[in-house]
Amino acid sequence: MVRARLSSKGQLTIPVEIRERYGLATGDEVEFVLEEKGAYLLPLKRRSLLDLYGALPATRPWPGIQRARRIAGTKRGQELDRKLRRR
Repeated sequence: MVRARLSSKGQLTIPVEIRERYGLATGDEVEFVLEEKGAYLLPLKRRSLLDLYGALPATRPWPGIQRARRIAGTKRGQELDRKLRRR
């Protein structure tokens, strides 16, 4: 069992054993889950964008990286042309 003491400001330091076990770092959040006989902490991990890959259904087939780069380059070129013509 690991213990921690509540400060006079109501702050609680999570012991190093707990932080290491659950991979908690500065800025991570924990949720207090309340039950009849007490409460417990649930670590809430931050997710990276890579964790969200595939979360949304594709609306059209992927054209491939080369085609996507050509499309992006064409659109950037068109936008630059529009900006230059306005001058």
